[in-house]
Amino acid sequence: VLVGDRGLLSSSPKNIEACVKIAVTHGMGIEVMAFAYPDLLDGDWRPVVERYKTLLQPVPGLITMHGPFMDMASGSPDQQINEVCKGRFRHALRIAHDLGAEIVVLHANFIALIHTAEYRNGWQARNVSFWEQIADYAAQLNVTVAIENMWEFDPDIIGDVLKKINHPNLRACLDIGHAHLYSKVPFGEWLDSLRDYLVHVHVNNNDGVLDIHGGLSRGVLDYQTLLGAVRSLPTPPSLTLEMDSVEDMEASLSFFELSSQSG
Repeated sequence: VLVGDRGLLSSSPKNIEACVKIAVTHGMGIEVMAFAYPDLLDGDWRPVVERYKTLLQPVPGLITMHGPFMDMASGSPDQQINEVCKGRFRHALRIAHDLGAEIVVLHANFIALIHTAEYRNGWQARNVSFWEQIADYAAQLNVTVAIENMWEFDPDIIGDVLKKINHPNLRACLDIGHAHLYSKVPFGEWLDSLRDYLVHVHVNNNDGVLDIHGGLSRGVLDYQTLLGAVRSLPTPPSLTLEMDSVEDMEASLSFFELSSQSG
């Protein structure tokens, strides 16, 4: 039975209660943002995990989590930086497992202003080794890591790493706003490149200049067309409304084909 889009709401610590309410009403899921922030991961995070377990209990849809991303440099040539990133990501994966989150979104943070073949080839080799280890760790916890595009100007930067590793617990998260802002590659080519690995999509709109995470009707991106293309994939990914404002999320619900059935 086709039950429509698997839609989620991106919830910050400020709006988690409001997001859960909407998720329960519309049969949606929640993407947890709280554990993306280093101050919480370095602080008293355990009671927050317990609180979130309770908060998320009534949510009918998928639970996902955004992992730490600020200053993370996966596959850094500096081994000490590499160990910090692995530690941060493993910590996030353990929390995701505790919360019952199926997908953890992490960034690759390719330095897109460096266009040399030498940087790209070296980056790829180091990242294959890095993400292989993260994918194995995720598999032990029964969690899937989805690498999200940020500044990558070409879908194959992440796509080639995924293909080389080809691990069932390492997949792609396509951020449509980032792909539009930081890449000249048409959206259809992003979908083609990542289609075999694409499990999750971040949707929000922007003015074509800044990554402002606006509601789907407020910006330069035509989401009726874009979501149609995503739905036409053989295995349509889950879709997170990644916006700061609950009002923007509510105003964007009409773009989704939501079913009252949970899934």
